Amino acid sequence: MHGLAELIPDTAVAARRRKPSPALLALLKGAFADRCSTAAAVLLQHGTDESHYAPQAPDAVVFAHSAEEVAFLVKACLAEAVPVIAFGAGSSVEGHLLAVEGGVCVDLSQMNAVVALHLDDLSATVQAGVTRNQLNAALSHSGFFFSVDPGADASIGGMAATAASGTNSVRYGTMRDNILGLTVVTAEGEIIRTSSRARKSSAGYNLTQLYCGSEGTLGIITEVTVRLHPQPEKVAAAVVNFPTLANAVNCVIQALQLGVPLARAEMLDALTIRAINAHSHTKLREAPTLFLEFAGSVGQVEEQSEVVRGIATEQDGGDFQWATLLEDRTRLWTPRHHAYFAALQLKPGCRSFTTDACVPLSALAECITETLADLERVGLPAPVFGHVGDGNFHCLILVDPNIPQEVQDAEALSERLIHRAIRYAGTCSGEHGVGLHKIGYLAAEHGDATVEVMRRLKKALDPKNILNPGKVVPL
Repeated sequence: MHGLAELIPDTAVAARRRKPSPALLALLKGAFADRCSTAAAVLLQHGTDESHYAPQAPDAVVFAHSAEEVAFLVKACLAEAVPVIAFGAGSSVEGHLLAVEGGVCVDLSQMNAVVALHLDDLSATVQAGVTRNQLNAALSHSGFFFSVDPGADASIGGMAATAASGTNSVRYGTMRDNILGLTVVTAEGEIIRTSSRARKSSAGYNLTQLYCGSEGTLGIITEVTVRLHPQPEKVAAAVVNFPTLANAVNCVIQALQLGVPLARAEMLDALTIRAINAHSHTKLREAPTLFLEFAGSVGQVEEQSEVVRGIATEQDGGDFQWATLLEDRTRLWTPRHHAYFAALQLKPGCRSFTTDACVPLSALAECITETLADLERVGLPAPVFGHVGDGNFHCLILVDPNIPQEVQDAEALSERLIHRAIRYAGTCSGEHGVGLHKIGYLAAEHGDATVEVMRRLKKALDPKNILNPGKVVPL
């Protein structure tokens, strides 16, 4: 555990801190009472995420209960140009929530009300702190579900802020595809709604998509209206092994090219399976593996599974392990959802450089093959897994933070992978976002002129740079 003395890593960072004045702290404590904290443990918690960065704590934490309270906080901080950093579940892996310039963290986790279920319209409105599991629990007897599943039980506000996706995205799309509207607190402390509940609109700029993926740098999302999907009549899950990752990837690509509407298609390498077996006490074969899911009518599921079984055979795949009952499918998928934390146990005390490359499907097998060769040359343990149906894969490069050479090698690996993905017409981040780590790669991916447009947007919407400063685009 890091001590408070380590929260500010160097004097240069300390010099950039914009601390709230005693008067501002007194105002916040008066307004929020015991929901405003400056306790060391609370500050440390809210300055720590799942990234490889050392913690950087805010100067105060406020637990908000409404958009109006968030607006009050933003207006109070704006008067002193003090940063405001939104906090959801703390599951970021790119340093999104680190208080690099100090300021006040607004914790939205207690804004956890399911506001309305519009089942006839296939939508639901929730406060930002509602998690995906909480929403699906509220929908459990409705015949509908919320599809975006990043693995972690992330908050829906945080998922919107980072444009998250996950295991279901190959069939149902990402957060960008599943958001109908947002309530946002602007940098001036105004509360705005980005759209109506209509399924489409041509009225003005698409502010919903502007704020989705902005990582709290343009506004603070306090409420989200999401799409719902009907529960399919039948769902079947399968696990199948392959001799190489390229065989596994090609199996999924061919299935998609044949029009098979896979519900999920997850690829895991042998090292990831080893970690899962140790962490979840499973006995999966330690080989490149696909976790697949099929959904639809009984006839559709049988047809889809037969097509994919044939393709898998052509790619030298093994026998399918099936699960159709809900409890069996949950038992099958739960270890996959724990893959990140399982991987960390391969090297106790390590930190993970978690990469997030995404490339066109046609380039996926070649990009992964090159990456595996690069990882083998360096010799750091690095489980590889991902949402292969989207062309998105992750390398968890495990390093001892106390060994500078390992950290340097991991950063170099990460950088080579990012440039490799961009060379294949891909992106530096398929779903984790930019945060602190990917800022330097935006120009390589988009070009200087495009990044300048992003910078102008930031300056226009947040002229005092108080909303999560230091993230997404450099000012």
